[in-house]
Amino acid sequence: MGQLEAEVLAALAGLGGSARTAELVARLDDDLAYTTVNTILHRLHEKGLISRTRTGRHYRYHLTVDESELVAGRMREHLRHASDPVGVLNRFVRTLSGEEARQLREMLDDPGESR
Repeated sequence: MGQLEAEVLAALAGLGGSARTAELVARLDDDLAYTTVNTILHRLHEKGLISRTRTGRHYRYHLTVDESELVAGRMREHLRHASDPVGVLNRFVRTLSGEEARQLREMLDDPGESR
């Protein structure tokens, strides 16, 4: 999945998992054209990551995947391809805020607990 696809999925999740193209364009930080966002949504639909329902002349898009699982999968994939996965994890951990680091420690101390 490309960066723009990931950004559109994150924006869709941020809008409660359901939105029209215009709502997504307004939510995205970049100055992406409406047609660009529509193209990305079409690709995501083809990949089965979102579904859509017609509302008048437009579609409303809905997440069909859990965003956290999707992002975690991308992180695992990047680590799998890294020549130094421990180094990558080290650099990642160093970028965490204090609160994020605290939450990570809690998860590592009790990995079976669902959050």
